Order: sequence, then C-alpha cells, then structure tokens
Amino acid sequence: MKIFPAIDLKNNKCVRLTKGKDETSQVFNESPLDQAKFFEDQGCSRLHLVDLDAAFGRKDINSNTILKIRECISIPIQLGGGIRDKQIAKQYFELGINYLIIGSYAVKNVEQVIMLAESYKDRIYVALDVLGENIMMNGWGDKSFFTPAKIFQKYDETSIRGYVLTDIENDGMLSGLNFDMISSNLRLSSKKFIVGGGLKDIEDIRGLKKIYTPQLEGIIAGKAYYTGGINLKEADQLLGLNA
Repeated sequence: MKIFPAIDLKNNKCVRLTKGKDETSQVFNESPLDQAKFFEDQGCSRLHLVDLDAAFGRKDINSNTILKIRECISIPIQLGGGIRDKQIAKQYFELGINYLIIGSYAVKNVEQVIMLAESYKDRIYVALDVLGENIMMNGWGDKSFFTPAKIFQKYDETSIRGYVLTDIENDGMLSGLNFDMISSNLRLSSKKFIVGGGLKDIEDIRGLKKIYTPQLEGIIAGKAYYTGGINLKEADQLLGLNA
C-alpha cells in the first residue's frame, strides 16, 4: 500500500476543492510542474492527477500542462477527469499516462469501457465517487442509479485494474477517512482499491493499516498534504510496512 499525492488542475494551476464543488477551489501552487517534480523528488511512487476543468465539461484547458507534467517526471501517473469516450482514453495512453480513472463513462457505457480495458489490461480504474449510497457523475453534479455493488457486478470479472473509491461527503474536509465505507466495499469486490476523501493526518494512515488487505493499493493525499497534516515520507514509510 502506497500514498499517492494529488494534483488537481484548474486553469493550469494546482488547486483543491471542498466536497468536489467547483466554486470552492483554492490555489496551492501556481506551477503544477514544480509540484509534480517535488513529489517525485520526495520519493513518491505514483502521482494522482485530476483535470478538474475537463470533469466540469471545460475541455482542453489543461491538456498542455498534463503533457508537460508527463514529460518532466518519470514516476507513473494515474489520471482522471473528463475521460468520457474511448478516443480521449487512447490519446492519454499514447501520451504515456500509465493509468486512467474513468467515472461517468464507465457508468453510462459499461460495454465500451470493458472493451477498452481489454485493450489496456490492468491500466484502467473505475471511479466510485460515492455520495450517500449512489455513484455521482459529471463532476459529481449528477446522481446515477448505480451503487458500488452494482458496479462490482459489471466490472469485477473484467480486465480493469480496480477502483478508486472517493467519499464525496468528506472530500477536502480533513474530517478523517470513512473506514466503515472502505471496509464494506473491500468485502464486496476482489479487485484492487485506491481510496480517498477525508484524509486528515497520520492517525488515518494508522487506521488504514488496521483494515489493510492486499487489495488496498493506495491512499490519495490531497488537502491533507497541502495543509500540512500529512508528511509524505512518514506516511509512505508507515504504509510500506504492508507493501
């Protein structure tokens, strides 16, 4: 299990949101490239990158920045936000993005995403952006009729790598991880999980260790890192005991 630091892109800047709401954005670094290089220099094993503008339907604003980030670091990148057809996915893979996180498209076009996963085996995560019991879509603005359990029925026997589980209610709130939610979903699927939403401090990392299973691939550190609640090296060292 590893800690994956996050860069959320909006207008080519590194920002954080609260509960995924567009209007709550706060700039933490004017240079996402410098931030990405810093994370690599810190020894992080993977970067979690989100194109917020694309997630909210504003295409191509951050495309050049994403390319430059890929060119300036060598560690793997997992990218989400606005990947809503197979052509966009293919373009990102051709750019050298290692893993894609697909949300709305995976809910609305299950068969297409299953076929895409066959072409890019073990490189696609399905996003479980959960509010209450439902998976949210389109920048978390629209409720789907899918629960995580229904998504597991669709994707567990396919070539996707796993799921990125986000607790929207706690995302950006620094309120602590929802361990009950994480544990209950781990029990329902055999795939890998990356979790996020609510990470507060090193005590949350210790809590993750208590519920650790080999499925639990990583934890996303966003606002908790940027506000000083998490030291990446300390967290990775603690989690690495389970690797």
